[in-house]
Amino acid sequence: MTTEVVLVGDTHLPRFGRSLPAPLTDALGIADRILHVGDHTEPFVVDLLEAFAPTDAVAGNNDSPEMMERMGLARIVTVEEVRIGMTHGHAGPGRTTPDRAGATFADAAPPVHAIAFGHSHRPMVERHDGVWLLNPGSPTDRRRQPTFSFIRMRIRGAALFPELVTYR
Repeated sequence: MTTEVVLVGDTHLPRFGRSLPAPLTDALGIADRILHVGDHTEPFVVDLLEAFAPTDAVAGNNDSPEMMERMGLARIVTVEEVRIGMTHGHAGPGRTTPDRAGATFADAAPPVHAIAFGHSHRPMVERHDGVWLLNPGSPTDRRRQPTFSFIRMRIRGAALFPELVTYR
């Protein structure tokens, strides 16, 4: 069995509209699970995502105090046998967003297999010391990036296969 997961963050809606872009909704249409790493900016974004598949989310620095209370700033989810730490990446010790995200789960027991984070809008799909560092970028606000992006993950047992999806 393979579980299809879409990792998204930094949607910043409604600043960039009230709907999700077509390349993202195409991927969401085949997702078994969705992970959002914060900066939804409005609660209706979770409703948009949950219309496609069960959604786990954390809050980011642009989310309301109510959303922060509802979602928290960090959580660990398990998909099949893969433990994924989720955080926005804006809080905690560290000089860079990946440093702060990593520090959030440094003492996780058992350890995480992947750390998913956002905040910088800079996509990242890299392995460090056996742990995946995954930043989906943004599907709506590319900032200084050449493309919009999100991550599709295929999870089979304890194996994680992440793929950055980009579009203009």
